This record gives sequence, structure tokens and C-alpha cells, in this order.
Amino acid sequence: MWNQIKTVLLLGLLTGLMLVVGQLIGGTTGLTIALAIAVVMNFGSYFFSDKIVLRMYKAQPAKKSEYPKLHKIVEEVSKSAGIPKPKVYIVPTDNANAFATGRDAKNAVVACTQGILKILDDKELKGVIAHEIAHVKNRDILVSTIAATIAAVISYLAFMARFAAIFGGMRDDRGGNGLSLLFLAILTPIIAVIIQLAISRSREYLADSTGSNFTKEPKALASALHKLEQANKQNPIRFGNTATSSLFITNPFNAKGLVSLFSTHPPMQERIKRLNSMKV
Repeated sequence: MWNQIKTVLLLGLLTGLMLVVGQLIGGTTGLTIALAIAVVMNFGSYFFSDKIVLRMYKAQPAKKSEYPKLHKIVEEVSKSAGIPKPKVYIVPTDNANAFATGRDAKNAVVACTQGILKILDDKELKGVIAHEIAHVKNRDILVSTIAATIAAVISYLAFMARFAAIFGGMRDDRGGNGLSLLFLAILTPIIAVIIQLAISRSREYLADSTGSNFTKEPKALASALHKLEQANKQNPIRFGNTATSSLFITNPFNAKGLVSLFSTHPPMQERIKRLNSMKV
């Protein structure tokens, strides 16, 4: 429940930031134009991102005759979740990972890499599949699209503000040179990204919890996450795009240093700790 409330609060904060920045920079007209552009962009992303992502990662439909165990697990978890069985795809890489995509339960896809099928036992794999189906059940694709839309509006408004400040098109109330406006334009997109990352991390915790309630075995998912973290350090994915890392159950690109501060995933040790302390 807390993760749901946290998501609502963060989305509210992101929306509030958008409205404040829009009014300060472009007024009602500027805000409306930016919102219209962002909605159109993300509308296309919402309806077609699954096809784009599957093509990006060279995913192919998993034939039931070749992957009977995987199909059985997906079917069992889907039944527990009370949603239609998603389509099942295989990503041709030894990187151990999985992701879900699709705008709703009727159009959902669960994709597993060849690598994850090699290193997890049946209970661990079921835990991972349950996590991904939890994302579908919790409508996380919709939540992330809303967050991306609002963040895109803020970025667009910030671009307008930077342009205006640099070329002297806008001045502050005291007749200054727009340095305060420029500062605002630089700072607000960073705040928006931080809030967006917080939403993503909150949804990961929620998917861990929801998925474990489907299987009644949170420790199996905890064990799977430990294996996946170690495997990703040794064998990060060699293709795709880092912008899609939030889709995967663990970051497949092995972020290090300062980059890890902007990770879309919560710290792995914290996820494992929460799962091991769950009572179902």
C-alpha cells in the first residue's frame, strides 16, 4: 500500500513542478503547447513501445514446443494474478534477465533471455516471471508513461527558458539579465528526473511484493535476484539501449560509479532484504 501511495505522491509532486514551471516560464499558453506535444509523443510510445523494444532486443516468440516449462510457469502465474496469459518471447543473449511490456493485460508480453533460463531453477524463474506479471497487473507501463509525459513537458519548458534567458527574450521582475531564469531552467529538469527515478524504484519494490504474493515464495525471488546481479556483473548485455534499462528486472548494462546514482532500480541488497523479511 505504501508504494502505491508513494507513487501517487511523486506523480503529484511531478505534476505540481510542471504547473509551476509552466506558469513561470510560458504562462498558460506555453504550458498548454508543451503538454500537447508531450502527450502526442508519449501516446505513440504507449501504444507502440512494445513492438519497438522487442525488435530492439531481437526478441522472438517462444514456441511452446521448445519452451514448455516457461509457458507453464507463465500460465500458472497469470492464473494466480487473474490476468490473461501474456505472449512469451525469448531474447537471444546469455545476459540473464527478463522484462515485461505492453500497454495493458490484454496486450502484455513477457520476455526472458536465454541466459536467465540457464542459471535459475524452477522456483526462482517463477519468482522472476511473477515480478514481471506484477508489472502488468499494476499497470506500470501506464504509470511510467504518465511520468515520462510530465517529465517531457518540464524538459521542453526548460529548453524554452534556457533559450529565452541566453538570448535575452525574458527578464525577471527586477529587470535582471535572466540568470535566475536560467538557473531554474537547468535545475527543474534534474529535479524531474530524480522524481521520475523515484517512481520507477517504487514500482520495482511494488512488483517484488506483488509478484511474491502470487507465488507465496518471496525467498525464491530473492535468490533469483542475487544470482541475476552476479551474472550481470560478469556478462552485461551487448546490444540495446540504456534508456530501456528500467524495463528489465535488473539493470542489464551494469552501471557503475556516478551513473549508478541515477539507476532506475533500487539497490539490490535492499530488494533482497525486503523479500527475505516478507511474510506471505
